[in-house]
Amino acid sequence: MPKDKRKVEDGLLKKGFKSQEGDHHFFIYHTLQGKKSSIRTKTSHTPKMKEIGDGLLAQMAKQCCLNKQDFSNLIDCPLSREQYEALLIKNGEI
Repeated sequence: MPKDKRKVEDGLLKKGFKSQEGDHHFFIYHTLQGKKSSIRTKTSHTPKMKEIGDGLLAQMAKQCCLNKQDFSNLIDCPLSREQYEALLIKNGEI
């Protein structure tokens, strides 16, 4: 199910990702201690792109080291930043 692009970007920012502009909107995860990690994803600058489709959401989930359901939970808030970081540590991603 597609998600509103702004909601996805806002959700990432609330969960410890910091934005960096380039040819896309890049989002880089920073740990609770403020350290920059290798976890990153991006969204398009395309103004007419208001929603992110399932295929791109699946790619973003993979880039964030989550399955699609957990990524959706990260964006929609049931998965807290602390829980997300604990998953990353458990899986050896950070």
